[in-house]
Amino acid sequence: MMSDSKQPSEDDTGRTAKGRASTILTAFLALFALAHLYVALFPVISEFQRNAIHFAGFAFLAAFFYPLFGNRSKSQALLYFDLTFGALIAVSAVYLSLAENAIYARGVKLSLLDWIAIGICIVGAIDLTRRLTGWVIPTLIILAVSYVGFWGQFVSGVFSFPGLSWESVAFRSIFGDDAMFGTIARISSTYVFLFIIFGAFLLRSGAGDFIIDLARAVAGKMVGGPGLVAVISSGMTGTISGSAVANTASTGVITIPLMKKAGYSSKFAAGVEAASSTGGQIMPPIMGAGAFVMASFTQISYETIVTVAALPALLYFLSVAFFVRIEAKRLNLQPMPSNGQTLGAAFRKGGASFVLPIGLLIGLLVSGFTPTYAAVIGIIAVIASSWLTQKPMGPRAVVEALALGTKNMVLTAVLLCAVGLVVNVITTAGIGNTFSLMIANWAGGNILIALALVALASLILGMGLPVTASYIVLATLSAPALSGMISDRFVIDALVNGGLSESAKAVLMLGVPESMELLAGDITRSQAATLIGSLPLEIAAPLRDLVVPTEITLAGLLSAHMIVFWLSQDSNVTPPVALASFTAAAIAKAPAMGTAVASWKLAKGLYIIPVLFAYTPLLSGDWNAMLTVFGFSVVGIYGIAAAFQGCMEKPFGVAMRKISFIGGVACLWPSDIRIQIVGIVVVIGLLVLNILGHGAREVMEPEEHPK
Repeated sequence: MMSDSKQPSEDDTGRTAKGRASTILTAFLALFALAHLYVALFPVISEFQRNAIHFAGFAFLAAFFYPLFGNRSKSQALLYFDLTFGALIAVSAVYLSLAENAIYARGVKLSLLDWIAIGICIVGAIDLTRRLTGWVIPTLIILAVSYVGFWGQFVSGVFSFPGLSWESVAFRSIFGDDAMFGTIARISSTYVFLFIIFGAFLLRSGAGDFIIDLARAVAGKMVGGPGLVAVISSGMTGTISGSAVANTASTGVITIPLMKKAGYSSKFAAGVEAASSTGGQIMPPIMGAGAFVMASFTQISYETIVTVAALPALLYFLSVAFFVRIEAKRLNLQPMPSNGQTLGAAFRKGGASFVLPIGLLIGLLVSGFTPTYAAVIGIIAVIASSWLTQKPMGPRAVVEALALGTKNMVLTAVLLCAVGLVVNVITTAGIGNTFSLMIANWAGGNILIALALVALASLILGMGLPVTASYIVLATLSAPALSGMISDRFVIDALVNGGLSESAKAVLMLGVPESMELLAGDITRSQAATLIGSLPLEIAAPLRDLVVPTEITLAGLLSAHMIVFWLSQDSNVTPPVALASFTAAAIAKAPAMGTAVASWKLAKGLYIIPVLFAYTPLLSGDWNAMLTVFGFSVVGIYGIAAAFQGCMEKPFGVAMRKISFIGGVACLWPSDIRIQIVGIVVVIGLLVLNILGHGAREVMEPEEHPK
């Protein structure tokens, strides 16, 4: 049994096969991946059947790979139990995929076999998620299912729920749109799995080695080069893995020793790797599983999401790179000697297997092809382009890549299907709307307070939930409130500037009669914000529909989900549960909590950039506006990083740190170009003075810094 603080990565399994059993297992893994690729191109079965079979196969694999009692017990008897248990879950899921029409024909009445199959699937989901991620998700599933069936009727207030019959609960848990084999399972069985397979092919083709070589060639000889290698390689590896823990483990074994050798402390080196690897989940074009879930939740195309996500992701990696360079300057670290690696050599060795497939993938997405089709073509492109490198992929390598993709998907597939049981209850009982109203009321119309509440909720959820599950639950609960509050800014502007239509005024006066006096004269922004923030949902919603243009509404919706998505990443680097940080600490042989604190400090972009999503057009799709925000933000984040580290090109004292922080914040100040320009002048002026030596303190020598 695994505790909540030690969740396994995709390849951290407790049981393996040997000999002939290993060959059979590899064949099954490869064939299961091939089946998904085939069904993605040729949908010969229904969507529900595909989702159920998807869960069936991965439930069986999870039961085999993750023993009932964890790694402490691997007896033969337990193996037979796990195989039998996994087979029962798989057979039950397949049975339910075939029983759907018969259940509807009986007027949604369940037979004894239906009850047994549904019970086995739900119990299986509870136990398998316990094996994979600890007790938090199983507890949520039990509480959620029992809430709508029993104890919700005893809750007083807004969360009281009259309850459904157990037959309705059972049916909706499996066959509902948001249920176990519903929307989220569809995302898992198509986009997510296909891109996981694509990433496995890239890794098997040697693209991971190319990324490290490329990063060394680009940044290895700069000041703080090894740290910058970690930032670049982790960002590019994120396009393959989409997992912070897997990213840390794969690149950290190379980058962390390099950073320590260059003179960085163990904690800082591990923190850089963890913070950089966390960015892998926000790095287009894959962005982990979250981008696909976001596209499904918002009905905004995947292509649009990954396009507008590029600049924020770059901004995040720049923020980590600033910390790396500033720390190198603070410690007076010198560039490392060249190891002979050049851009040309890196590209000749393995560049084709990464650049061509990724370029083709992005081209297909931009051209309007579906992510499913783009992923399949991308996989074929990896095989073809590998023959232009030193690691051509033959039949054996293809089978191994297919098997690796399936094995890497086990945790994610079971998790996403199981989380559907919780999401189904949230939508059925209307908890999401209620929770969103509570956030709006607590925030009092203040988006910054709402962001703080969501960040706190994401941190608490992240202590027990993996990132994707945390995003799904939090987006269901809080995204509607954030989206509405962001859109309300447009309503407030219209109210202050006299831009409300007569019908909008009528709705407002009908809902809040006392607003008639305010509408008759001039109204201040403060009065307008108070008025709009106090509106009940039944008035606020139609008012937004009348006032806010569709494109602004969609931008607000995307901003809200991207805020939740980014804040959900903080559990990777935030104490007390910081999975990526702990992984990096183990590689660096550094204190786990000290590393977590260091990585949390380095990953400040996870908190700063979501504020920009809420207050600026960074996700608007208007590239002029987006690039303007990006430019000011680069300078602003540099100023804030310098303030945290007490150094730019040379160390400086407390007074200049305060000035640097104020200037950095001013650069990020929304909707006031004058304040932003002042901030730019302050930060750049401070940098010039620092280079000239004004206010600089004595530089710390590398040998004074613990290694």
